Amino acid sequence: MMTRATLPLLVIVALISSGRPAGAQAWGPRAGEGGVTFATQVIDHIGRVFGDQRFDCCATTNVAIAVDVDFGLTNRWSVSATLPFVFAKYYGEPPPPNLPWLPYQEVDSCHCLHGGFQDLGLGAHYNLIRVRRSFSLVTSASIGQPTHNYEYAGEAVIGFGLTELALSADASKRLDFIAPGLSVDGHYGYTIVERALDISHNRSNARVNASYVFPKRIEGHMILSWQHTYGGLQFPADVEPYPERYTEFHRLLQDNYFQAGAGASYTWHDWDLSMAFLKTVSGSNTHNVHVYTVAAGHSFRRSR
Repeated sequence: MMTRATLPLLVIVALISSGRPAGAQAWGPRAGEGGVTFATQVIDHIGRVFGDQRFDCCATTNVAIAVDVDFGLTNRWSVSATLPFVFAKYYGEPPPPNLPWLPYQEVDSCHCLHGGFQDLGLGAHYNLIRVRRSFSLVTSASIGQPTHNYEYAGEAVIGFGLTELALSADASKRLDFIAPGLSVDGHYGYTIVERALDISHNRSNARVNASYVFPKRIEGHMILSWQHTYGGLQFPADVEPYPERYTEFHRLLQDNYFQAGAGASYTWHDWDLSMAFLKTVSGSNTHNVHVYTVAAGHSFRRSR
C-alpha cells in the first residue's frame, strides 16, 4: 500500500503551473501583463501499479481548488504565486491482514472528508528566447513551502509536508508550416526535495502538449506526462524491516510513472476556459489514477 502518487498534477503547486494553458506558460507575459487562473482538480485513485502488475485497492479521492497569479515585471522577467486548498477522503478497506506492520492512519480509518491549505508556491521566470509567433523558451525557479504542519502519513492526505525547489524550462513551437493552428509545448523540471530520514528522493518531470486550434476559438490538446524519482524507497522491501519508516514511507517512495490524456480549451475575450483528463499508462511504485481538471484563466494588463 502506498500513498497517493507524487504527480506534477497531484502535488498541486505543479498542478496549477500546468493548469494554465501550456502556451501561456511557455510564452510568458510581457511587462505589465498578467493572468489569474482558477482551477479545480479531482484525482481518483483506483489502484496500484508495480511494473506489469496492477491491482485495485485503497480507493481515495483528492479534490483541489487553487488560485494561480502570474505577472510580467519586464518583457523578460515574470513572477507567479499559487495557493491550493485540498480535500481528501479514503474509501478503501483496511490494510491486508498479512501486513500487520502497516499503520492504518486515522485520516484513512475515519473514512471522512477533510481538507486544508497545502503548499504556497512562488516562482520567478525568465523568457530566454522569444521569436515572435514562432518559438519561445522560458526558464523558471519555483519553491513550494508547506503552509502548516498538516498530516502527511496515509492515503487521504493533502500533501507531503516537504519544501521543494524546482528548476524548469518550458518551450513552445508553432508548427503552422505543417498545419495552420498546430503547435507543441514541452516542459522539463528537476525538483530538489527536502530529505526526510536523510533519504534523497529528488525527481524529474516532463510533459508534452500538442495543440490544434479549431474554428470558433476551440483548441484541442493531446497530453503526455512522465516522472522519474532518483532514490526513494521501494515498497515493501525498503519499508517493512525499518519501523522508523512506517509513517514516513508515504512521501519517500520511488514513484515513477507515464500518463497520457487529452483536453480542450476555449478562448472568450480575456478568458481561457479549459478541461483535461489524464490516466496512468504505466509505472512502478505508483498509483493508478484518473485526473480531471477544469480551469478558467483571465488575462489582464496594468493600466498606465
